[in-house]
Amino acid sequence: MKKHIVVLTGAGMSAESGLKTFRDANGLWEGHDVMEVATPEGFRRNPELVLEFYNQRRKQLLDVEPNAAHFDLAQLETDFNVTIITQNVDDLHERAGSSNVIHLHGELLKVRSTGNEIDIQSWSNDLVLGDVCPKGYQLRPHIVWFGEAVPMIEEAMAICATADTLVIIGTSMQVYPAASLIHYVPENTVTYFIDPNPAMESQGHFKVIPETATQGLKILKTLL
Repeated sequence: MKKHIVVLTGAGMSAESGLKTFRDANGLWEGHDVMEVATPEGFRRNPELVLEFYNQRRKQLLDVEPNAAHFDLAQLETDFNVTIITQNVDDLHERAGSSNVIHLHGELLKVRSTGNEIDIQSWSNDLVLGDVCPKGYQLRPHIVWFGEAVPMIEEAMAICATADTLVIIGTSMQVYPAASLIHYVPENTVTYFIDPNPAMESQGHFKVIPETATQGLKILKTLL
């Protein structure tokens, strides 16, 4: 039986594809206060602003490609059972060929009904006021906003509990509940932490690879 590698990825995974990390040092996302564009309250106050913000993010996503790290993760499936749990809302893991991806924070190329959260559909064009589901409810980005529940978190916890190896790439593991997932892997599971500016050092079963995602994956492949 193939070993099960669970991979947790964040914004640093896609940064080398040209997608900016979630927010800069000033707490802004593409120049916008995240509370205005990534909360239910912001959507209620100014739905047009929020829809246009995600229209621009969607266009940006469609203009970039997976990077070498995405492809290296996909290639690991040749020798391992790989599950990717990502905080990213892009589809670059899937485009690179990864077959088992859990999106904790939603997906930019999907929308859902404001009247029924399980009414989800694929969407690659602009989303505007007046775009509605079959029952007449306005559609919204299929994104988990601040203050909303994370529907996939329990499934992610269960997956982590089956890990033989844990790999963390491009995330500081500071955003909850995603940051809690490291506590659900079996005790003493070998864990690789790939980050160009790590705030921690290798210790015991916890091994730090102080590199970007693309360089770190090359090193990881030799260690596995």
